[in-house]
Amino acid sequence: MALKTEAVGKSWPSFDYEVGKEKIAEYCRVLGIKDPVHFDRKAANKADFRDVVAPPMFCVVYSAGSLGPAIFDPEVEMNFAAMVHGGQEFEWGVPVCSGDVITTTPKCTEIYEKDGKGFYVFETESVNQEGDSVVRGVWTNIVRGV
Repeated sequence: MALKTEAVGKSWPSFDYEVGKEKIAEYCRVLGIKDPVHFDRKAANKADFRDVVAPPMFCVVYSAGSLGPAIFDPEVEMNFAAMVHGGQEFEWGVPVCSGDVITTTPKCTEIYEKDGKGFYVFETESVNQEGDSVVRGVWTNIVRGV
C-alpha cells in the first residue's frame, strides 16, 4: 500500500498555551528537578530570568496540543493504533517563563515508507507573546505495517 503524501507541506492552525507557575512546578516535581529557578520567583530573578523558568523539555507540554490535529487529520492518514514514537529533535531559543503565552504552529514536512514502516515527520515552531522563537521541534512518528 502506498502512503498518501498530499499532506506534506500542510500546516495546521496555531495552538496557544499559557504557561503557569504551578504547571512548571508540577512538571519538575514529577521529573525530580529541584533547581529553585523552576519553583521560586526570587531565585529565578536572581538567576536573570523574568519569572519562574520552565526546563527545556517542558516544550513537549506546550507543543503537544498543536500536534493532535495534525496527527489525526484524515489527509495524513496515519494509523494511530500502530504508531510508535520515532524521535524528536529540538532547537531552543529564549527561555520560557511563567506567564508566557506560547503559540505553536505545526507543519508536515515528510511522509515516506521504509522497510514496511511509514515515517511521518512534523515540524513545530513555537514563539512567545513577543514573537520570539522559544523552540523549533521535529517530531518523527513511525507506523508499523504499512
